[in-house]
Amino acid sequence: MKSTLFSTILLFALVLLLAASCQEGENLGGDAEYRTNLDSVSYSLGYFYGSSMADEGIDDFNYRNFVAGFRKAMEDQEPDLDQMEMQLALQTFQTELQQRLDADRETSASANIEEGNRFLAENAERDDVVVTDSGLQYRVIEEGDGASPSQDSEVRVHYRGTLISGEEFDSSYERGQPAEFPLNRVITGWTEGLQLMQEGATYEFFIPSELGYGNNPPPGSPIQPGSVLIFEVELISVLD
Repeated sequence: MKSTLFSTILLFALVLLLAASCQEGENLGGDAEYRTNLDSVSYSLGYFYGSSMADEGIDDFNYRNFVAGFRKAMEDQEPDLDQMEMQLALQTFQTELQQRLDADRETSASANIEEGNRFLAENAERDDVVVTDSGLQYRVIEEGDGASPSQDSEVRVHYRGTLISGEEFDSSYERGQPAEFPLNRVITGWTEGLQLMQEGATYEFFIPSELGYGNNPPPGSPIQPGSVLIFEVELISVLD
């Protein structure tokens, strides 16, 4: 989830603060008007925070009840529900939302794992691809002649990461700067794969989901649950 349910609701409240001068009973779903810059700011915040809530899976939000509760709080009136009822409602909703997101993730992961397994099975038949006992696949683009890292080493590398569709999701080349990190703090496929390399080498790794991010890819990334990852990695140096 890109943000917690509660932080999203708090952000959405900011939008309503900008509309606090609206008269009671005004049509909340009417066409927007843009007479001042604040009108544009109000719409922009509403759109961006609405997008955030849609990403949370909240697609049936009751705007009128939200405004009713918001107004009562702003006017220091007693709420229609007591504190315990409101807390229970929020906790129940958050649990249900998380269960729905987990179910969607599992469904997506199953399809991606099936597609990834087909890709890896075909890829393993290539003459230039080696498959390790863990299931990691790699292809030597250029061998090196320097030191090899251990699993506790820190390394400096250039790399490019793509999905099996060919979509690039990360690249140190694009940023124009090599990456440095300890091998025991990256995905398992990297920890294993880079230990096969020597300084100066460039390998291509085909990493099964279970050696990558599994069903929990980084938030906001184009990587889907259960995805096979492909990395072209140049080992520049072993820093330790």
